[in-house]
Amino acid sequence: MATGTPARLGPVRQTYAGTETFPPVAHAYTQVARVVRESKLMRRALWFYIVVAAAIAVGFGGCITGFILFGESWYQLLIAGALGILFTQVAFLAHEAAHRAILSTGPSNDRLALILGGIVGMSYSWWDSKHSRHHANPNKVGKDPDIEIDTISFLDEDAAKARGIQRLITRKQGWLFFPLLTLEGLNLHLLSVRHLASRGKIKTRWSELGMLALRFAAVLVPVFLFLPLGMAFAFMGVELAVFGVYMGATFAPNHKGMPIIAKDAKLDFFSKQVRTSRNIRGGWWATWLMGGLNYQVEHHLFPGMARPYLSHARGIVRDYCRTNDVPYTETSLWRSYAIVIAYLNRVGLAARDPFDCPMASQYRRG
Repeated sequence: MATGTPARLGPVRQTYAGTETFPPVAHAYTQVARVVRESKLMRRALWFYIVVAAAIAVGFGGCITGFILFGESWYQLLIAGALGILFTQVAFLAHEAAHRAILSTGPSNDRLALILGGIVGMSYSWWDSKHSRHHANPNKVGKDPDIEIDTISFLDEDAAKARGIQRLITRKQGWLFFPLLTLEGLNLHLLSVRHLASRGKIKTRWSELGMLALRFAAVLVPVFLFLPLGMAFAFMGVELAVFGVYMGATFAPNHKGMPIIAKDAKLDFFSKQVRTSRNIRGGWWATWLMGGLNYQVEHHLFPGMARPYLSHARGIVRDYCRTNDVPYTETSLWRSYAIVIAYLNRVGLAARDPFDCPMASQYRRG
C-alpha cells in the first residue's frame, strides 16, 4: 500500500495514497481518449448485444423446459443454479445499459437498464446512484460507497469499530468472504426494496416496484406452487447463493487490494482510474464470464464503451502506461482472489484487541 497518513490502530498500519504518492500525468486522459476515438472504439455494438440477449433468452427457455420436465425431483437444483447464472448475465447487460453502452441514446439506455434491473430483481435507481459515485471516486475514502462498511470491512478504521458477532466475522473476513457471498443475492434484493420503500424522492419508484413485484411473482409462484415446500426453499436458496457468489466474485477482483486513496487527495482522472483498477487476464472466456468487467481499467476510463471493444482499448491504454511509467495492473482470476482474501484478512487484523501482543497471540496459536 502506498505511503500516506497511517491509521493508529495497534497491530495494523493501513496507509492511504495521497496526492504526492501519485504525481499527475499531464493531459493523459485527453491523449488516450483521442486515440480511442480515432480508432472508432466508442461506437455502438448492437449486433453483439442482440446475440448475447438471444443466448440468455434461450437459456431461460431451457430452464423453464427443465423445470417442467424434472417435476418433483432434486435435479431442480441444477435449474436453480442455472437461473442464478442467467440472472447474473442479465445484470451485466443492465450494468452496461446503465452506462449507456448498448443503445444509441441516453433515455433508451436508461429504460433498458430499468427493465433489465427488474428482471434481475434489483432497483436500477439504487444501483445507478451507488455505482455512479463509485466510478467518480474509486477506492477513495469517504467517497466510494463500495468500500463503506457492510458485513465486510474494507478499511482498518472500520474493522477496529466492529463489535460482537461482526467483530468475530471481521477477524477472519478474508476466509469468510466467499461463504458470505452466498447471502449477497438476498442482500441485493432487500437493499433494492428498502431503497424503493424509502421516503426520498425516486422518480421511477412505482414502475420499479411494479416490475419487482412481477419478477418475484414470476419466480416464486411456480416454485412454491409446483414443488414440495422443502424443495422449493432449497431451490430458492441455491438460486440466490449462485447469483450472489457470481456477482460478488465478478466485482470483487476489480478494486479490492488496490491502493486506497486518502480523503483529501487530488488526483488527475487518468491516474485515479488506472491506479485503483485491476484487469483480469483470460481473453474472450474471461469477457464472457465477467461481462467485460475483466477489462476494469478500460471500463473505468471509458464506461460508455461497448463490451467487444474493451480488449482493443486495452492495448492503447497499456502502451500509454508503459511509455509514461504508469503502473498497469493485470493478473489471473485466481491470483486476484488470493489478493482479495489476503487484503481482507490484513484489514481484519484491526478487529483484534489493540492491546493484544501479536507475539503472545502467535504463541497461543502454537
